[in-house]
Amino acid sequence: MFEERPQPEIEALMKANPEFKQLYQRHKDLDKRVMDAELGVLPIDDITLAQMKREKLAAKDRLVRMYDLQHH
Repeated sequence: MFEERPQPEIEALMKANPEFKQLYQRHKDLDKRVMDAELGVLPIDDITLAQMKREKLAAKDRLVRMYDLQHH
């Protein structure tokens, strides 16, 4: 998700901001669950999958805003 951003900056922000860390972990969890569902490993209905994708996107948007506020 933050491949284009330096990993030390991400780690520092996770240490300094508990909300960022929690949201980052939630995004990672959702990313894995969505991927598993799309691969057929995690049986899930289409509505739940769509909700997970929306939540994942909302988490990413919030994380990017939080990161940008710290680095601009």
